[in-house]
Amino acid sequence: MEDPELRRSIVALGMVGDVALDGSDVRVEIKLTVAGCPLKAEIQRRVGDAVGAVSGVERVNVVMDAMSDQERLALRSGLEGGVGHASPFAEEGSGTRVIAVASGKGGVGKSSLTANLAVALTRTGASVGLLDADVYGYSIPRMMGVSRRAVMVEDLMMPVDAHGVRLMSVGFMTSDDNPVIWRGPMLHKALTSFVSDVFWDDPDYLLVDLPPGTGDVPLSIAQLLPKASMLVVTTPQLAAQRVARRAAAMAERVDIPVAGVVENMSWFVAPDTGARYEVFSGGGGEQLAGELGVPLLGRVPLEPDVALAGDAGVPVVARSPDSEAATALLGIAESLTAVIRPA
Repeated sequence: MEDPELRRSIVALGMVGDVALDGSDVRVEIKLTVAGCPLKAEIQRRVGDAVGAVSGVERVNVVMDAMSDQERLALRSGLEGGVGHASPFAEEGSGTRVIAVASGKGGVGKSSLTANLAVALTRTGASVGLLDADVYGYSIPRMMGVSRRAVMVEDLMMPVDAHGVRLMSVGFMTSDDNPVIWRGPMLHKALTSFVSDVFWDDPDYLLVDLPPGTGDVPLSIAQLLPKASMLVVTTPQLAAQRVARRAAAMAERVDIPVAGVVENMSWFVAPDTGARYEVFSGGGGEQLAGELGVPLLGRVPLEPDVALAGDAGVPVVARSPDSEAATALLGIAESLTAVIRPA
């Protein structure tokens, strides 16, 4: 079986210790990377099920232990991934397609759209990472239903897996009600660690949820992820479209190509009558895409289920895949893969 975080065979990782056979009874020792591993019970259950399924085995005793410092260092050395403050996604051989999701202003549903797109991309068979770079207003952990802290193996952080997506956020380092009060240099240092000192494991796509606006974070991301493309999110409202245009202008200045535009909250369907209402008039998404000379990859309706699913920690693509919003998001993911194909 595979370790649920590292996605490697527990045998290859050196996590299997002594195995003792006494007739039809089996005793298996499992060495965790850290004693307080949050997935301890899950690993114990999976090992028990796997060994118990072997013909002739009647009873399984899975004993949990922790690796020694030497064993943990050997595991760390054997893992592939960019560490040592060098961005693995900037290397020539990297096959990961980095997509920075941006908006000119807050309140357009950028983070919700990013979380849903990440899950939707996994539905295409792609491996996906999601970096929550909205450091001051991080919301990805809640939207993806994760409340536990990230695990460290030596100096390497393990991303947290949720809905098939590998996640990293400052929210895994602090409690939900604690504000992050960092100035520029500290912010850049944290983002550097999230890019370079995390075991991303070469995903097909890395989505980056940028904060709204054109401040320090997008500039740091442009430096750390020079091969990134940008996806601009707006609403139909012309005021939102004009502000989103600034995010696209910032991308142009730092040589990040804009892959496309997504219009969120495009319409609302009344549940009692089925009537469709254009809540925000203006056609901002189509107009922005035309100005930038890029495709409008899709329009997502305004649905209460999207917010409810996010609050429950299950993106609407996973919770209600047949809903109109989920269908639109899955279509956007397919359009995105046509524009930005993995290597």
